[in-house]
Amino acid sequence: MRTLYRLFGLLVFTICGLTSTAWATHVRAGEITSRRISSTSLTYELTLTIYCDWAQGRPATEGTAGTGVKFCFGDGTPVQNTPLFTQGLPSGGIVDVGNSTVRLIFRTTHTFSAPGTYTVSVGIDNRNKGTLNITNNRSDEYPFFVESTLAINAFLGLNSTPVMLNPPVDFEACAGQRYIHNPSAFDADGDSLAYRLTQNKSTLVGESCNGFVIPSIVYPNDIPNCNDRNEANNGPAGYSINSVTGDLIWDAPTCPGQYNVAFIIEEWRSGVKIGEITRDMQIIVRDCQNKRPTLEAPDEICVEAGSTATFNVRATDPDGNRLTITSTSGVYQQSSLGINLIQPPFATFTTPTQPQASPATGTFSWQTNCTHLRQLPYEVLFKVRDHPGSVQPYLTDSKTVKVRVVAPAPKNLRSEPSGPGYVLNWDAYPCQITGAQIVIYRRQGCVNLTPDLCKPGPPPGYVEVGRVPITQTTYTDNSSGLRPNTEYSYRLVASFPGPNNLTRFNSTFSNQACQRLPNQALYITNVTVDETSTTQGQITVKWTRPEGAGARQYRIFRTTGLNGTAYTQVGTINTNLSAPRTNDTIYVDRGLNTEANAYRYRVDVFNGTTRQDSSQAASSVRLSGSGQSRAVQLSWQANVPWSNDNQTHRIYRQVRPGVYNLIQQVAVQGPGTYTYTDNGRDNVTSDGDISTTLSADSTYCYRVETVGTYGDPSIHSGLLYNFSQRLCLTPTDTTRPCPPVLTLDQLDCATYVQGICETGPYSNRLSWTDATTGPNGAACDPNIVQYNIYYKRYGDTGDFEKIGETKSPPSRNFTHDNLGSYAGCYYVTSVNRFGTESVPSNTVCKDNCPDYSLPNVITPNSDGKNDTFEPIRCPRFVKNVRFRVYNRWGVKVFESNDNVLIQWDGRTDAGKELAAGTYYYEAQVTYERLNRADENRPVILKSWVQIIR
Repeated sequence: MRTLYRLFGLLVFTICGLTSTAWATHVRAGEITSRRISSTSLTYELTLTIYCDWAQGRPATEGTAGTGVKFCFGDGTPVQNTPLFTQGLPSGGIVDVGNSTVRLIFRTTHTFSAPGTYTVSVGIDNRNKGTLNITNNRSDEYPFFVESTLAINAFLGLNSTPVMLNPPVDFEACAGQRYIHNPSAFDADGDSLAYRLTQNKSTLVGESCNGFVIPSIVYPNDIPNCNDRNEANNGPAGYSINSVTGDLIWDAPTCPGQYNVAFIIEEWRSGVKIGEITRDMQIIVRDCQNKRPTLEAPDEICVEAGSTATFNVRATDPDGNRLTITSTSGVYQQSSLGINLIQPPFATFTTPTQPQASPATGTFSWQTNCTHLRQLPYEVLFKVRDHPGSVQPYLTDSKTVKVRVVAPAPKNLRSEPSGPGYVLNWDAYPCQITGAQIVIYRRQGCVNLTPDLCKPGPPPGYVEVGRVPITQTTYTDNSSGLRPNTEYSYRLVASFPGPNNLTRFNSTFSNQACQRLPNQALYITNVTVDETSTTQGQITVKWTRPEGAGARQYRIFRTTGLNGTAYTQVGTINTNLSAPRTNDTIYVDRGLNTEANAYRYRVDVFNGTTRQDSSQAASSVRLSGSGQSRAVQLSWQANVPWSNDNQTHRIYRQVRPGVYNLIQQVAVQGPGTYTYTDNGRDNVTSDGDISTTLSADSTYCYRVETVGTYGDPSIHSGLLYNFSQRLCLTPTDTTRPCPPVLTLDQLDCATYVQGICETGPYSNRLSWTDATTGPNGAACDPNIVQYNIYYKRYGDTGDFEKIGETKSPPSRNFTHDNLGSYAGCYYVTSVNRFGTESVPSNTVCKDNCPDYSLPNVITPNSDGKNDTFEPIRCPRFVKNVRFRVYNRWGVKVFESNDNVLIQWDGRTDAGKELAAGTYYYEAQVTYERLNRADENRPVILKSWVQIIR
């Protein structure tokens, strides 16, 4: 009997421990990178790089190298087995990278069928035993798993993930001392990188898809009794990663042992995350006598393209050990990878010898050129390791230096007055890059500025007035904002396209060109709207009388819009400057569509057939606005050569047709303050009080009168008054409608699983009632004209999407048909006659009733009864079943991965009949559930089955 108990215990141990003993442990670290290799198809080169323990795990490493790995592409296509990449690599692709570690590369290509977000992943059995921060003591049951996410988006252009140039061979740490690791990530596309911590993931044994966070894993400083003090002993120990530099710092470990850590590198372009990579790695903490070295280097170096960036680094060791300083970055020639990440010339890093006595030094040097220009600085990682001897582990320190290659400023800018403006000239620009531009900036008044090479961009206090191609060396500025007898300063900046032309970056600014603009002969003083109409609109234009004697002719030109340039002559006035002053400087323009358009005017004065002078252009005042909640918001603008700033503008509201009342005087500073919101109150009662409550059922009409000045009595001594067109607007009512109260029919699982089998499609029935108040008892609009229905498939992830609406008249019921399962969440909103939507109703969710039961007996005798092993009742909401059968010695005899019904006929995988007797099975069942986290967590069914023949 005792022998029987021992055999039964051995059998149970064999079955339950099968997944943790069948695979060796060897993988220390790894990551997946990708590279787009086609501009016409969505074809990517995908590379898994793993780092393996050669001293303790050589047989397992050679086994992985021989069998290859399985790539899961995340697009529903089959998993692909990929062999070891060996091309151009020594030792058959098993490359020694130091510290008893070898690097293995597995590379494949894959074409995705359509743009989208895909997660590529690989699982390798299994992790090492005894990992301290996997606190359930089962670390050797979880496969090693890494993933990389690609966002393929036509708008964002071509993309490849960054590469990590610093292998994770510095995995040894000492208790009580700060540990640092930096992956030296480099993005050849110039995208922005951000770093964050994450928890290590795993997957099911033998699989590469469906990763999940390892149960009971914690960050290494969260292990009870293993989080003491930092290295300086002035605070608690910390574990973090610098989101900008990528420095993974553990300051400082306490308990010796093995740890698993992971971090994610996010890739961003134009504010959109376009991918991320996970590096999973080991840290082994020991009790050490050795003290770590320290490295000194500058934080940032800025250099103008075409110049040489040079600086020194220095390292010291407190124990006096000899030191080796190395450097990795995309700016170096990548001979070992075979793919250079920048155009030559490449940077160099030299040391007197390796290793060196402490203090050790090294020199970085890089002759830059225009091909090295990019928006973000280059990151160069420097790492020092000591040589303490064979007993103690070597320790490291590292630092990342930012090297910013800045575009040179345009050179030798000159300006000359020309008519009402300036002609600018400058030297040919040295960096002729496709899509680059010269940007012209201007300000009033001369000012001395010194550019900061590390902060390129526009000069402070200037505004952009134009852009020309990088090949151009001249620009004429004759914009209407220029004022005679005024000094103007110009500077230039070169602007370059960023990755896929989605962003731009700049050079430093040029030297200053500053000149005074001479006076003109005549100036427009008024462009005021007299009548607002689509066909009979009227504008009055006035201007100053030029000096001189004899006959002259004024020619009036008009164009449509505030900034129009296509002028047409609309009138002429003949005058004699020697005669007494008359109303010869006024022109009334009729038959206009002033309701829809602003108009811009220019006046030329001719002496015979010779144009003597041309005024600067001036536009009419254009009023715009929008209805607000029981209010009207107004704004106005005018493109004129005088200044309307720092004056008091006047707002008029119509009392009856043709009669307006002044309701407010607005003190404006600049164009951004040319606004007013009318809430119905009359703030100027000297002409009568017409205060009222603005209603959403009424329309209100307005005019604005601007006040301006040239600020120069020699041009015009008084203020300039100009009216806008009439604008009529209707307020809105933004009171939200009352939110509904939602209910959803639910399942009684105890009854449901005993009922008839359903295979779908499924439907959910929603119903709701109207509330009488809003959230927290707030008032709400009970007049509902429509309901919107929103849905999302998973309760713990994803966003709600609108799936339907009911209206005319609005029903309070909705059936969501053609579903793949019952699982999902809903909310409903109501909409009133103004199109205002309520806050969401209560959210209701519904889960499936999963069920999967297996028998304990089969009789494979072909009598049509119990001939195969399959579920007792119809499987309900089962996505996948991985089924394995073992004999009593723990040897697997049958496996099925793609059949929910299993339908095992008592034979081995090779088709051989098994003898009658007792066998043991394990079924990993994945259900369709409300929460995605539950879907990713398979249910394990273990039991026995008797074969009776």
